[in-house]
Amino acid sequence: MRIGILAFERVQLLDVAGPADVFAEAARQLADPQAYSVEVIGTQAGVLRSSCGLGLAVDATFSTHPGGLDTLLVAGSPRIEAVEADAQLHDWLRAQAGSVRRIGSVCNGAFVLAGAGLLDGRRAATHWNAVARLAARHPRANVEPDAIYVKDGNLYTSAGVSAGMDLALAMVEEDHGRELALGVARELVMFLKRPGGQSQFSAYLAAQTAARSNIRQVQDHVLAHLDADLSVPRLAAHAGMSERNFARVFRAETGMTPAEFVEQARIDEARRLMQGSALPLKRLAANIGYANTDAFRRAFLRRLGVGPSEYRTQWGEAARRPPAASSPA
Repeated sequence: MRIGILAFERVQLLDVAGPADVFAEAARQLADPQAYSVEVIGTQAGVLRSSCGLGLAVDATFSTHPGGLDTLLVAGSPRIEAVEADAQLHDWLRAQAGSVRRIGSVCNGAFVLAGAGLLDGRRAATHWNAVARLAARHPRANVEPDAIYVKDGNLYTSAGVSAGMDLALAMVEEDHGRELALGVARELVMFLKRPGGQSQFSAYLAAQTAARSNIRQVQDHVLAHLDADLSVPRLAAHAGMSERNFARVFRAETGMTPAEFVEQARIDEARRLMQGSALPLKRLAANIGYANTDAFRRAFLRRLGVGPSEYRTQWGEAARRPPAASSPA
């Protein structure tokens, strides 16, 4: 199937190359070069200069492209404002939206789709640093601030930069099943599902921000021992600090209390487990350190605004997996 990626001057190169490599690796593992054929569609002909300075050859421009795409993705850019208001481009995107099976964006390429009216009344994701701006400029879009990628009907949008690879991998799984997607993820040294689930802001990322080594060690300890006693007295002892000083330094280093970090880490793991298994909630809660399911439900609802059962219905493996792992129509 033909995959088009819309690019332009100062495009973020990984927004194009990342998904392209996922699709190419899937085609290689299928032993079918035509399983996925990626085309770079430019706003102008020739070689585009990416945001990192490398050149990107264009296969066709949007005004000369013959059509017939299965999937169209709009890449992002640190200078997305240069194309987000292009009326001719918007007309073309609206026409494509009516003919392709899937249309979507990587990173702040969502602004281009929004400018064409394609996000109106739809759920969408973008780079965390652009969420507020997208929501303010396009209030009819339902912007989800903490998602790696979002599927709403035939509209697929992803968070920043490398999340475009997560989106492409999800499309491969949708088209050909989990086994191929897992094979691609292994070959490209990716997670089939990131630690922390579908969140841009997981405890696994937060654990990289502390400057003091003893605070990072505590965070690593938490992530590795979610079913243990992770009270402030125990964590302070692990850090070799008094409880009061530990709590003060931890908050100064991470922007959250130790209890908030522990809860975030446990709920991140719960999300990951619910997306990849049918583990009963009682057993799942025990595995991540909750004494009972009521405490787990309260924490899950407090952190995400939705209960674990509802979350599993939306994001669980059964909900995300196609009925059968077969070739696309």
